[in-house]
Amino acid sequence: MQRGIVWIVDDDSSIRWVLERALTGAGLNCATFDSGNQVLDALATQTPDVLLSDIRMPGMDGLALLKQIKQRHPMLPVIIMTAHSDLDAAVSAYQQGAFDYLPKPFDIDEAVALVERAISHYQEQQQPARTQPASGPTADIIGEAPAMQDVFRIIGRLSRSSISVLINGESGTGKELVAHALHRHSPRAKAPFIALNMAAIPKDLIESELFGHEKGAFTGANQVRQGRFEQADGGTLFLDEIGDMPLDVQTRLLRVLADGQFYRVGGYAPVKVDVRIIAATHQNLELRVQEGKFREDLFHRLNVIRVHLPPLRERREDIPRLARYFLQVAAKELGVEAKNLHPETEVALTRLPWQGNVRQLENTCRWLTVMAAGQEVLIQDLPSELFETSTPDASGQRMPDNWSTLLAQWADRALRSGHQDLLSEAQPEMERTLLTTALRHTQGHKQEAARLLGWGRNTLTRKLKELGME
Repeated sequence: MQRGIVWIVDDDSSIRWVLERALTGAGLNCATFDSGNQVLDALATQTPDVLLSDIRMPGMDGLALLKQIKQRHPMLPVIIMTAHSDLDAAVSAYQQGAFDYLPKPFDIDEAVALVERAISHYQEQQQPARTQPASGPTADIIGEAPAMQDVFRIIGRLSRSSISVLINGESGTGKELVAHALHRHSPRAKAPFIALNMAAIPKDLIESELFGHEKGAFTGANQVRQGRFEQADGGTLFLDEIGDMPLDVQTRLLRVLADGQFYRVGGYAPVKVDVRIIAATHQNLELRVQEGKFREDLFHRLNVIRVHLPPLRERREDIPRLARYFLQVAAKELGVEAKNLHPETEVALTRLPWQGNVRQLENTCRWLTVMAAGQEVLIQDLPSELFETSTPDASGQRMPDNWSTLLAQWADRALRSGHQDLLSEAQPEMERTLLTTALRHTQGHKQEAARLLGWGRNTLTRKLKELGME
């Protein structure tokens, strides 16, 4: 690959400087611009191999610039950068022809690798002459964590497709939200989105729910009823907890996916449908295939594109933003002013295990909107059951409620990571945890909290000051 020419456009001079330094160090030729209009003027006389553009800039923003470039230079790869990591930005960028999406803050090595990949793609496809212009998130998912950015990319890349998708993740991670987003940003967006939870339907009713039934098909079938496949014709059928689908129904589903038609229960005339399937599960389908509980051929037909949703404990940086969003939603539902989170409360929320994932956080915010005494949510306002659950380890297994075991595991990880002076790091955190728990237990009564901890009132006052908890 020839060393390429990279143009960087961002109104932030520090971003331009960092990228130019890194890309020049990688042997690439760089030019920088602080506005989209400057880029369009320069494109009148020359063309780069790749353009990196911020999405939010004064005047012409990144998406408007992208649209202009795609009209003039449709083959030129454009990478959209933004500090506002939301699904709508990713999807809009992909739909308007962006090569890729780079959320800030970015890893500089990953940014360089992405630019080099774009240059390689461009040079392999078609190079226009250098001196001549070529002819020519809503209720979305919230997440800035890298794992969620991967989800956004997949949704963006599938925005022009009706391919089958399998979503896996623990309960409460937002699988139905992702399914809605896949539908909403697809060519089928104006057609129906029908959801069906396999685990919530009695086994003997699943076939009727999916495929409908004819009048008289069974006792109580007093009229013809459309199933979910017919209701979703032209649109999307979301099959939640697909791992709970009985084997005989799996066989019928496989035939529908293969033939595009089915028979209602008790019917003899085939019903043709055009339906996109999005399936979701919290189970390990590969293991269920090995155990003979899930058809391998159906698994492969569903598993065309896999989307993995991380548990909340693996995207802790998103918790404060999610909590603020859920507090606003709950306040709007109840017709009250939205609560605010005290900084210490935000920290406490990010350290909790959240076994129920995003759903548990959402329900907690609803509870706080009703039950928290003041306008600012303090640690003592949090429901006590949040502090009584066991903590999952990296594999998702539940850990025993044994503080010494957890402390030993933390120390082991810290030492293996090269940490030193563990006592000075752990002691303030231990004291802060004991203090906040005691204050929560006593509804903020300091003298009673000091007694429970075995301290005098003066000692507690001094500790609060030392730990910045006044």
